[in-house]
Amino acid sequence: MKVRVDTDRCRGHGACLGSCPEVFTLTDDGYAEARAGAVPEDLVDAVEEAVSACPEQAIVVE
Repeated sequence: MKVRVDTDRCRGHGACLGSCPEVFTLTDDGYAEARAGAVPEDLVDAVEEAVSACPEQAIVVE
């Protein structure tokens, strides 16, 4: 599983960071971004929680 944040949709709520700080981070402007690479198996549940928690539905699972 890979994830990315749609920068056109993200509004910087930070819900993803709260759910899975190992995968998501905030830019200097306060918007979310996903760390590059495949999501480790032990973080898949946390990423799925972040996807559900995003009010803008800005997290894209690939």
